Amino acid sequence: MVAAYAEREGSGEVSSRERILGRVRRALADVPGDDTPYERAVARGYLREHGERTVEETVDLLAENLADYRAIVHRTDAAGLAGVVAGLLAARGASSVLVPPGLDEDWLTGSEATRVADRAESTPHELDRVDSVVTACAVAVAETGTIVLDGSPDQGRRRITLVPDHHICVVRVPDQVVSSVPQALERLDPARPLTWISGPSATSDIELDRVEGVHGPRTLEVVLVGCPAPR
Repeated sequence: MVAAYAEREGSGEVSSRERILGRVRRALADVPGDDTPYERAVARGYLREHGERTVEETVDLLAENLADYRAIVHRTDAAGLAGVVAGLLAARGASSVLVPPGLDEDWLTGSEATRVADRAESTPHELDRVDSVVTACAVAVAETGTIVLDGSPDQGRRRITLVPDHHICVVRVPDQVVSSVPQALERLDPARPLTWISGPSATSDIELDRVEGVHGPRTLEVVLVGCPAPR
């Protein structure tokens, strides 16, 4: 089998995938069949979180780290959410807003912006013409200031949060807030299309010139719902 594979590789008939898997097999050729599995052989005694915090302190840390990444953070309760979202869209001058199919309709009752549905056939150019997008999230990580989307109905397809230039993301506090990445991973399904967001899109070249909006929206506004403002 190895000889046949080597012959095919030499003739150029092997795909990149087969070539990589072939190298893996050769590297593992001398490993005993009863060898200790990797997941048991390598110690996994990582800290699950750094320090002990109350729920309020964890939420405050999330808000602090989001702001540090240049996201704009707002706090409100459930009754005030629609007013906050409407105010953010109005301040942006948004005449259109992209809406995932499972988003709570009450969140947009205060806005007169035209709703744009999340459709599979929408082109990048059509999405780029939308002023804003409003989504929920799967989980938010306080220690890293990261919001994770998993493509659930209230978050929509991955691309709707990457093409429009203004993203409003609603985080339910404290239910969707965890301290650390390990805690977040326990809540997420690795088979889903996960998007990890730490602030608005930004990149820097070798001279450290920062450019925003290259990989996603230039403006990220996060609304923490259910938690009063810090004293």
